[in-house]
Amino acid sequence: MNKSTVLRRCVACRKLLDRQQLLRVIRDHQDGVVLTKGMGRSAYLCPCEDCLEEARRRKRLQKALRCQVPESVFEVLQKRLSQSIDEAAEAI
Repeated sequence: MNKSTVLRRCVACRKLLDRQQLLRVIRDHQDGVVLTKGMGRSAYLCPCEDCLEEARRRKRLQKALRCQVPESVFEVLQKRLSQSIDEAAEAI
């Protein structure tokens, strides 16, 4: 059977991308807002600084998840972006 790509939309730039390329933020009914793993209402972000800043400034994650997103979640996302940028630079 042929596996088709599953597309999701970035909440900041509204681009459709394969969900494996995006960062996933989940509103879990037990743990609140978590990253990557869990079940619940999800929102996706492109792995770039511009989309993270847009989502923070315009409260796109809060609107998509229908809850308050703690600043600590944005800090963790920022760290993940920094790490992925560093890894990409080392690969070159």
